[in-house]
Amino acid sequence: MAEVIKMPRMSDTMEEGVIVAWHKEVGDEVEPGDVLAEVETDKATMDLESYQEGVLLYIGVKEGPVPVDGVIAVIGEEGEDYKDALDQAEGGDDSEGDDAAEKSDESAEKESEEATSSKPEQSQEKPAPEKAAIEEQAAGDGDRLKSSPLARKMAEEAGIDLKLVKGTGDMGRIVKRDIEKAIEEGVSAPKTVSTTPPAGASYEEVPVSQMRKTIAKRLAESKFTAPHFYLNIDIDMASAMEARKRINEMIQPDKVSFNDLVIKACAAALKRHPSVNSSWMGDHIRRNHDINIGVAVAVDEGLLVPVIHAADQKSLTQINEEVGHFAEKARDKKLQPEEMQGNTFTISNLGMMGIEDFTAIINPPDACILAVGAIRETAVVENGEIVPGHRMKVTLSCDHRVVDGATGAKFLADLKSMLEDPLRMIV
Repeated sequence: MAEVIKMPRMSDTMEEGVIVAWHKEVGDEVEPGDVLAEVETDKATMDLESYQEGVLLYIGVKEGPVPVDGVIAVIGEEGEDYKDALDQAEGGDDSEGDDAAEKSDESAEKESEEATSSKPEQSQEKPAPEKAAIEEQAAGDGDRLKSSPLARKMAEEAGIDLKLVKGTGDMGRIVKRDIEKAIEEGVSAPKTVSTTPPAGASYEEVPVSQMRKTIAKRLAESKFTAPHFYLNIDIDMASAMEARKRINEMIQPDKVSFNDLVIKACAAALKRHPSVNSSWMGDHIRRNHDINIGVAVAVDEGLLVPVIHAADQKSLTQINEEVGHFAEKARDKKLQPEEMQGNTFTISNLGMMGIEDFTAIINPPDACILAVGAIRETAVVENGEIVPGHRMKVTLSCDHRVVDGATGAKFLADLKSMLEDPLRMIV
């Protein structure tokens, strides 16, 4: 029997995947474990493996986006008729709703005919405006824009232009779930304001990647849902610089970075301040016992956040090795979803890019994120004298639903003391 292959959910935040390339063609034999295609998710490019044995009978999308649970292929016996299975998979519950809507339209039309037959003088009246609009839309769409009656009605009521909606039904047909998704994403009819660039303007339009879509959605939700407030502190890094120099002399050829020192110090401080190592869960606050620190890594499409699990239990060299390994995998788009899950606190470091001071948006489900700036050489006052020194600014973004100002300030005070006296982070 033909098996319909649907787009799996490859990460916890994935809503659609982009088919990058197929490794099999229609007519090829498929064994369990064979790689069918490469799929770009919101976090990485991953292999889509087959769990079925047979022949690849149908490919739904050669390249491009497919929503989770959208049909992408059919596997069965050679020469098998798979049309019924495909129609059933693509129609699903929406086809039942569409049939009901069509029947409802027919019933309404019959009732209208009966009503008008009892009143001859009104027999030439025009159809109701709403029904006429629906019929006009249906007639005008033709083969260019296929949509179910229920989808058209929902779009009209919500003020949604069907031309802005991507259909996921059979042959791109717009169905109920597409309109529901459009309503959720805030798609509306186009405004009258022209978006046409001025004559002679030079520009290019860059497609939005799955990763960038997810970054936009998650950070918008975080910024406008979690009430952010910010605490910053200036840290004397002279002792940390000396400690790093001595450590690297002992562990050559490996090198411990300042970022590794910050991760280790944060892990030690989080152990003392479990309120900062927490998450807002709606009806309760989750105090995490594990200290798992996410480290933001810049890639072409945005940011990925691999997680150093049990960071408080790892040495500086272990932290350095994991961060380097994850950074390389992130740049190659080889990070796996499980390597970016379970974070309880996040660090974003732009110091290596020369940024001295910035604020970061909280990375859900964390309650806090630490923004780390560059170490700068500056004049400082010691024992009443102006001397050269090295300072670093850090800013803690806090979710006020979980962390209060005093709690965040105590965490930063401990972090500062550990970086200014590195022996404290290992005691």
